[in-house]
Amino acid sequence: MGGRCSRFSLCWFTSHLKPSVLESSELENGGKSDKNLWPSFTEFSLDQLKTATCGFSSDNIVSEHGEKAPNVVYKGKLDNGRLVAVKRFNKLAWPDSRQFLEEARSVGTLRSERLANLIGCCCEGDERLLVAEFMAHETLAKHLFHWESQPMRWAMRLRVALYLAQALDYCSGKGRALYHDLNAYRVLFDQDGNPRLSCFGLMKNSRDGKSYSTNLAFTPPEYLRTGRVTQESVVYSFGTLLLDLLSGKHIPPSHALDLIRGKNFLMLMDSALEGNFSNDDGTELVRLASRCLQYEARERPNAKSIVTALMSLQKETEVASHILMGIPHETASSTQPLALTPFGEACSRMDLTAIHEILEKNGYKDDEGIANELSFQLWTNQMQETLNSKKSGDSAFRAKEFATAIDSYTQFIDGGTMVSPTVYARRCLSYLMSDMDMAQEALGDAMQAQVVSPEWPTALYLQAACLFSLGMDNDAQETLKDGTNLEAKKNKT
Repeated sequence: MGGRCSRFSLCWFTSHLKPSVLESSELENGGKSDKNLWPSFTEFSLDQLKTATCGFSSDNIVSEHGEKAPNVVYKGKLDNGRLVAVKRFNKLAWPDSRQFLEEARSVGTLRSERLANLIGCCCEGDERLLVAEFMAHETLAKHLFHWESQPMRWAMRLRVALYLAQALDYCSGKGRALYHDLNAYRVLFDQDGNPRLSCFGLMKNSRDGKSYSTNLAFTPPEYLRTGRVTQESVVYSFGTLLLDLLSGKHIPPSHALDLIRGKNFLMLMDSALEGNFSNDDGTELVRLASRCLQYEARERPNAKSIVTALMSLQKETEVASHILMGIPHETASSTQPLALTPFGEACSRMDLTAIHEILEKNGYKDDEGIANELSFQLWTNQMQETLNSKKSGDSAFRAKEFATAIDSYTQFIDGGTMVSPTVYARRCLSYLMSDMDMAQEALGDAMQAQVVSPEWPTALYLQAACLFSLGMDNDAQETLKDGTNLEAKKNKT
C-alpha cells in the first residue's frame, strides 16, 4: 500500500462530491500531486494488446456490430489486471502514424469521471489501436431501446442527460469540443451504473472522412452543407440524445419538432414510463431539446448553459445510479469476508458511537513520528494558541459536542503550525455525528489524514465509513479491504 491512496480515488471525491461540481465542469482529477491516481497514458506494443485480448479473439468482441464493424472493439485484460476496451481500426483508417499518435496523445491527456478515458494506444506497422477504460454495463442504446427487465427510470434519464452535458462541457474547456457522431451507442455505463461518454468519438476523423455514421435524418443540417463538425453540431447531436431519453426511441428530429410545434409533446414521451414523470420536467426537457435542434447553429445553447438547465431538473439525487438502473452491484465482500479489526468493523457497520469510543480511547498515540518542524518564532508566537484550540476540540469531542469540536479542530488545522492525522480523523467523525449531509467534508478529512500518515489504517477505515454514508458501497468495501491489507502489513513488520 505504502503512500498510495485507496482504490477509491481522490478524483471521485473531486468530481462527484464537491457541491461546485454541479456548477462547473472541472470533473477531472484533483491537483498535480494526484496524477498517480489515474492510469497514465501508455503506448502499448501490439504483443501486449494481443495478449490482453487473447489474440483478438472473436469471443472478446464487444462492439455493437461484432466482426462486421469497420473498427472492432474488444474487451481486454492488461497484465496488472485492469480491464480495458481495445479499439482496432481497419488497415486504411489512419495512414499517417504521426497524426494518429498526436491525436491519441492529446485525447489521452483528458481525465474525467464523465468519460470512459483513453489510457493508451498502439501504432505498429499499419496497426492502429486505442485503449480505454472498460465500461461494464453496456450502452445507452441497449438500456433505452432494447431493455429487458425494466425501462430506464425518469430520474436516471435526467442524470444521463446531465452527466453527458458535463462531459461535453469538460472536453470543451480542455480544447476538445468536437465530438464525432454523438449518439446513444457512444454512451457507456460503468460498474457503478454511471453514464460515461466514450473517448473514441473525441479522435479527429481519419481517412474515411465520415463524422456521422447514423441515418442522415439525424445529421446536423450544417454538416450536410459543409461536411465539417463544429461545436454547434455537437450540441445538435446532444439534442437528438435528449429525444432518445424522452421517447425511448430513436425519433428523427424533424418528426419530433413537428410534435413539439403542435404542442403534442406528450406523444413524444416513452409509454414504458407509464406516466412516472413530471409534466413540468418533461416540458423543460422538450424545450431544451428543441433549442439544441435549432436549424441555425448560432441559436443553439452551449454545453455550459445546458449543464445549468439540467441541474435544476435532477431527481432522486441521493439514490445511487446502479439502484436507479437496476444493475447488480458486486462488492468486495461478496467474495470472502474481511478479517476486520474492531475499528474496521465499527466503520463497516457505520457504528458511529463505537468509532467515537475507539478514537477517544486511542488518543494521539498514532501521531507519534509525524514531522512538525517549527521555528522558534512560530513556537513562541503561535504554538500556545494552536495547542489551546486542540485542547478545546478534544474536550468537546469527549463530551460529544461535535459542532464545537468541528470549530476548534478547524482553528487548529487552519493555524498551520502543527499537522495531526488524529485531528483530521476526529473532525471527520464530528462531521458524521453532527450532520450526515456533511459526509463529503468528512471524506475529505479522512483522505487528508491518509495524506499526512499514509501507513495509518484508521484513515482508510474512516474513508469507508464516509463512503457507506454516501451510498458508495462498492468503493467502501474496496477501501475496507485496503485498510485490512495495510493493517496486516503493519502487523508483520
